[in-house]
Amino acid sequence: MAGCDILISGTGGFAARIAFDIAATAREPVEIVIAGRNAERLNWLRTAANARAALFGTEARFTVHGVDLLAPDASDEVLAATGPRIVVQAASIQTSQVIAQSGNAWTRLVAEGGLSATAVFQALISSRMAAAITRSGQPVTLVNCSFPDVVNGMIRAMGHDVAGGMGNVAILSNVFAGSRATPAGAQIKVLAHYQNLAAWRRKPEDRHARPPRVWLDGEEVVDVYARFADIQLTPEPVIEISGASGVPMLLAMAAGRSWRGHVPGPNGLPGGYPVRLTGGTLDLDLPDGVTEAEAVAWNASFEESNGLVVRPDGRVLFTGLLGDRIAGHVPELRDGFSVRDLEPVCDVLLRLRSELERA
Repeated sequence: MAGCDILISGTGGFAARIAFDIAATAREPVEIVIAGRNAERLNWLRTAANARAALFGTEARFTVHGVDLLAPDASDEVLAATGPRIVVQAASIQTSQVIAQSGNAWTRLVAEGGLSATAVFQALISSRMAAAITRSGQPVTLVNCSFPDVVNGMIRAMGHDVAGGMGNVAILSNVFAGSRATPAGAQIKVLAHYQNLAAWRRKPEDRHARPPRVWLDGEEVVDVYARFADIQLTPEPVIEISGASGVPMLLAMAAGRSWRGHVPGPNGLPGGYPVRLTGGTLDLDLPDGVTEAEAVAWNASFEESNGLVVRPDGRVLFTGLLGDRIAGHVPELRDGFSVRDLEPVCDVLLRLRSELERA
C-alpha cells in the first residue's frame, strides 16, 4: 500500500483552494494525493499545485488518483490505494453555490428553510468515507469539509470518528482577527454556528439576527455587529477564506505540531468552537468561564429552532420552518428518520430536489 500524508477527496473549488494554499504555505515536507473522477481536472490541479509549490519554494508534493467517489466501494478503494494519515473530504453531491442561486422551487426552499435542507446530500460521501476509515482499522484522521456543523454530528451518530471540519466559524474568527477593530496581537475566540454567517452577507444596518459570541483577550464583545461593522462577506461561498482556513491545521496535523484556531463540528459537536490541537487530538479551547455544556447548547439551539438535529438515539429531525417545508413535500419525513437510513432518505430527497428544480 502506498502512503501519503494528506488525501484530498474531491476536485471542486473548495478542494482546489486547500491544495493551492498547502502548496504556498507548507514549511515541512508533505505528500498530498488529490482524488476524483475528472482526469483533466485532476491533471490541472496536480500541475498547478506543484507549480505553486515551486513558485513559493515549499516542500509540498502533489499526485493524483482517479476514482468515481460515488461508486459503491470508492472510499475503501481510495484509502487502500493511497494510505493517507489524514483525509480531507471535500466532495459533495450538492454544490455550495446553492446559497447564491435563485429561480426555482428548490433554491427557494433552501433560502427559506435554511442550508440544512442539503445536509443529507452533504453527508452522503462523507459518511461513506467515515465508514471506510472505520472498516480499515487504520489510524486515519477525518476532516469533513461538507457542512461540518451538522454533518459531523450525523457521522458520529453512525458510530464513526470525525476530527472536525473547515470554514464557517473559522471564516468569522479570521475576518474578525483581520478587522481594523481588533488590536494587533489580540487573542480572539469565537463561538459561531454556520447560521451566523448570513448576517455578514448583508449591509451593516440590516444585521439583526442573533450574532456569534466573540472574546478579545478574554473579554466578551458586547455588540459584535457594531464592533465589526467593517466586515462584509460576499453573497457567494467565501472559499478564499473558508477553503484556506483549515490549511494551518492540516499542516500541523501532518507535521505532528500543536496548533490553535477555530473548527466547525469538532468531534461531531454542533456548530463551531475555538480548539487546540495537541498530540494529534482536537480539544475545545473555550474562553474562561464558558463550560463545554454551555457552548454546545448555544450552538445546538440554532438547529433546534430551525434546521436539522441529531438526537442521542440517532434519530434525525428536520425542525422549524425547514421541517414544515420538507414535510409538506415528503410527509413521511415529518417525524424524521434514523441516521442509519441516510442513503434511502437521500434518494427520496434527490427526487424531491429534481422535481423542485423544474418548478
